[in-house]
Amino acid sequence: MRGLWGVALSILLFAAPARAADAFLDRFDLTTRLDLEWAVDTGTGNTHELAVTLQPELEVALPLGMDLTAIGRMRADFFDRLEPGAPTPHEVSRWSRRGLVGSSSEGELRELYLDATLAGAFLRLGKQQVVWGEADGLKLLDVVNPQHFREFILPAFEDSRIPLWTVNVEIPIRDVTLQLLWIPDPTHHELPEADALFAITSERLVPPPPPPGVPFVQRQVKRPPKWFEDSDAGARLSGFFKGFDWTLNYLYQYGDFPVLVRRLPTAPGGAVVLAPEYRRLHQVGGSASTAIGDLTVRGELGLALDRYLPVDDPTDRDGIAETGDVGWVLGLDWFGFDETLLSFQVFQSWLPGHRRTMLRKQLDTTLTLLVQREFWNDRLVVETQVLQSWNDLDGLVRPRVAWEWRDDTTLSLGADFFYGGNDGVFGQYDSNDRVWLQVRYSR
Repeated sequence: MRGLWGVALSILLFAAPARAADAFLDRFDLTTRLDLEWAVDTGTGNTHELAVTLQPELEVALPLGMDLTAIGRMRADFFDRLEPGAPTPHEVSRWSRRGLVGSSSEGELRELYLDATLAGAFLRLGKQQVVWGEADGLKLLDVVNPQHFREFILPAFEDSRIPLWTVNVEIPIRDVTLQLLWIPDPTHHELPEADALFAITSERLVPPPPPPGVPFVQRQVKRPPKWFEDSDAGARLSGFFKGFDWTLNYLYQYGDFPVLVRRLPTAPGGAVVLAPEYRRLHQVGGSASTAIGDLTVRGELGLALDRYLPVDDPTDRDGIAETGDVGWVLGLDWFGFDETLLSFQVFQSWLPGHRRTMLRKQLDTTLTLLVQREFWNDRLVVETQVLQSWNDLDGLVRPRVAWEWRDDTTLSLGADFFYGGNDGVFGQYDSNDRVWLQVRYSR
């Protein structure tokens, strides 16, 4: 009998720490995404990219109902053609930059944030992404986080956004939710350098060089110097009314594209100086969406004040002109066929203060079409997306097939075909057509 009591006591002594250890480990949830990507130029057969990306995500349940999330990303590109060498991301704050290992590998803390509730409000504190708007393929209201343009707009937005250190508070007020943002992170779009595969060369975006024989100096971009005084702030109201999801948005920020300020020489033989800098911008807007049978209708409207755009006028004092920018998106998503989505969007941008010498036209229109079909209980997805500029008649065609081979492994085959003249936003990459293969393992 004493032996039985001894065995029972031993079991209790060992079981209690084991249960405590299990309870402790249950607070941790680790998932991992591993991508292998290979992209080949259709014209030359050269490899654009052969990369391995590892993205671990750790979620930790903390006391008092709080949760901590950490997302990392490590990437190695064995051909180093997208960003040759070791680029210096001057546009990104020091505490948000990638860490470069040689010329072809990098690592970064993508996101690190704490979720908590306080007096009925939801708080997310730390490095994070904030998504506004629902447009697909292009952006209008989704401007809180800057973007990495290493591959133009080809990657998924969740992968190309640059997460920012942000205080994000959502407060329910009766039938609406008020979101307040404070962003003390002076990070802007990370733009490819001149020797990169997707360097920006379009005449719609980059002013022409000075005439031959005129000296030219380009300075490093001037960043806002004070993290507190120069921080960004925003607010959004969201709710549901008579079948419509709606939002009202406001963002006070430094524009994520630098203003290309030009200084003319003050003496004969002097140099033209290009001194890019970031300037303040007010952005207001809203969105609405509703479902009518098999049709979903969604729209966005945005107004940017104090936008400065380059002009093609060699006598202009600073090479820029100020204007407002009114943009809107109308999207129609139809689910009338089984396992099929037909999505059509119209994007327009109108400059009320347009000048004839501006590089951009007063009214810019882009159309998009997405046709998507699912097979085999959603394990096979076939789609094609087309983006077409109405002004420059250039565009992008993106066919893709994704097969969920196993629950944890997806194989994707696709292509990116650019067309149009070199002065167009899409046509500038007409020589960068490619086919690509991706293997994604998620666990």
